[in-house]
Amino acid sequence: MQFEGTTYRPPVEAESMLLQVTVGCAHNQCTYCNMYDDVSFRVIKSDQIEHDLQEARQIFSKAERIFLVNGDAFVLSANRLKKIAQLIADYFPECKTISMYSSIRNIQSKSDEDLKELKRCGINDLYVGIESGWGQVVSHIKKGHTIEEAKTELARLNEVGINHIAGLMLGVAGRAKGLENAEHTAAFLNETKPKLIWAGTLGLFEGTPLSKEVEKGLFMPASEIEILEEEKALIRSINLENVPFYGIHPTNTLPVFGILPRDKQKMIDAIDLGISRLGKDALSDFFKRASL
Repeated sequence: MQFEGTTYRPPVEAESMLLQVTVGCAHNQCTYCNMYDDVSFRVIKSDQIEHDLQEARQIFSKAERIFLVNGDAFVLSANRLKKIAQLIADYFPECKTISMYSSIRNIQSKSDEDLKELKRCGINDLYVGIESGWGQVVSHIKKGHTIEEAKTELARLNEVGINHIAGLMLGVAGRAKGLENAEHTAAFLNETKPKLIWAGTLGLFEGTPLSKEVEKGLFMPASEIEILEEEKALIRSINLENVPFYGIHPTNTLPVFGILPRDKQKMIDAIDLGISRLGKDALSDFFKRASL
C-alpha cells in the first residue's frame, strides 16, 4: 500500500485499516500546525486507491472499520467519496464504518442529500478539529470557520445521523484565558452533541505563525497548571449523556479517560492527583512538545 507524507490518524483509530485518499491538508492555515508543511495538497487517483485496496485485501483478513488518510479527506466531493466507498464495499464488504478527518468547510460543501447518501455508503464518523468553542480563539488560530457556522454544520450532521468526534486543544486560548475557554467550549459541546470528545494540548512548534507570535510577545502560552485547571473546568461543565472523553493524546501532561457523566469526578480526581504528584512548581511553566 502506498502512503505519501507522514500518516496521521486519531489515537482511537489505532485498530482501523488506513487508506490514503489525499496528501496533506487542503486548508493548511491553522496557525499552530506544521503537520503538512512538507507536502503539497493533492488527491490520490482512483486507480491507486483501488490498487491499494487490492493489496490490503491480501494483508487484512477483515476490516470492519477503515480510516481515510490524510488531513481533511472529507474535502473530496460527495461523488468522489461515494466512489471510494463503493470500492471499499467491493473489496471489504464486511466494512461497517468509514471514518476520516473533516473541517467545517468540508461539511459546508455538501448538500443535505449528499450527506444522506454518504451516510448510506457507510461514511459515519467524522473527526472535526473544533479546538475551541470560543469565537475569538477560533478566529485567532485561523480554523476557517466561525462558531455559528460550526454549530450549523454539526447540526446538519446530527440531522442525517452522521456521527462527529470533536477534537479540542487545551491551552489554545493562552495565558489566563483557560477557564473562560472551557466555559465557551463546554457550552458549544453541549449544543452540538458529539459522539466522542478527544482533547489534546497546544504545542508551539518552530516556524509556525503561533510560535512567531510567542517570540514577538503577541501570544502568551498558558502554564501547564493552567491547562490542567482548564481541562478540569471543561469536564465539569460538559452535560452530555454517555459520551467518551479521551484526554489521552500524547501532547497531554496527564492522561485521563472516562465516560461522561459517569466518570466526571473520577477524571477530575485523577488530574488533581497528577498535579499533587508533579507539584505546582514543576507545572508553573509551559512544556515543550515534540509534535501534534
